[in-house]
Amino acid sequence: MHMADALLSPAVGGAMWAAASGGAAYSANKLKTDLDDRKIPLMGVMGAFVFASQMINFTIPATGSSGHIGGGMLLAILLGGHAGFLTMASVLLIQALFFADGGLLALGANIFNLGFFTCYVAYPLIYKKIISNKYTRGRLIAASVISVVVALQLGAFSVVLQTFFSGKTELPFTSFLLLMQPIHLAIGLVEGLITAAVVSFVWNARPEIITHANERKPLKNIDIRKVIVGVLIATVVVGGFLSWFASENPDGLEWAIFNTTGTEELEGSNPVNEFFARIQEKTAFLPDYGFKETSEGAGNSGTSFSGVTGGIITMVLALGVGKLISVFKRIKS
Repeated sequence: MHMADALLSPAVGGAMWAAASGGAAYSANKLKTDLDDRKIPLMGVMGAFVFASQMINFTIPATGSSGHIGGGMLLAILLGGHAGFLTMASVLLIQALFFADGGLLALGANIFNLGFFTCYVAYPLIYKKIISNKYTRGRLIAASVISVVVALQLGAFSVVLQTFFSGKTELPFTSFLLLMQPIHLAIGLVEGLITAAVVSFVWNARPEIITHANERKPLKNIDIRKVIVGVLIATVVVGGFLSWFASENPDGLEWAIFNTTGTEELEGSNPVNEFFARIQEKTAFLPDYGFKETSEGAGNSGTSFSGVTGGIITMVLALGVGKLISVFKRIKS
């Protein structure tokens, strides 16, 4: 559900940049007081895992569409809402800058749609209410699936609103809405099951990661190396190998646009879009997750290199964000 710049007017894109920046500042400020330093490595590896996982589009049967996990709910469950939001923002920033996945003008909207609704709406208001500090496998699975579905529905509706307020008459509000919501319901159900599977793995390995994140308790001396190693291995396997088998069908957003307009992408030409396009052309050294000279058909080598490299860069950024906040926390204290 990564929006391209052509879907937004400069005014709406700028407003969403402001909203996402405000969310990041709020998250960072909250973490200055309650960041658990032992959770910083988990921010890094989970950011890398979500980056790699988003490369795998799974087919939605009988639709001609596909979807991929957003990952925001998974991050919130394992890291807490504030750290989850900043890690999600790190993933999307790396994707837009270096892989041309999502526009730079649309980056604020993508962070808001994929990060805010998961970390600050569905996580506290649905997941935590279902769990209610009574941790059973059934509750974890139900909370994961339901919260993911609701968050993705809110994110899809937000996309429709953003295009409406951007004056995209090619995407009539009602027609676009009636396509966006059902396809993202199907995608959300699959993502919810994937999220539940990863949460179950962590629950089996180190349930304290989940309970302490939910109750905002520090991990202290709890050994989380098994989980970190497991997530790192999964990241390499997913990004370096399983990404070869991603569905070639358009994702839910592209599918909805195509069925509304007859084309998967809208053309948008204005000075602001052109400015961001020039920046992205220079920074994206692996556009569409492949080598530039073969971006039309990246091949497995380009895909593997993109998956592993992107995961590493995302991990470094998420770790850096956590470390920087930790430094400010110590200075403040």
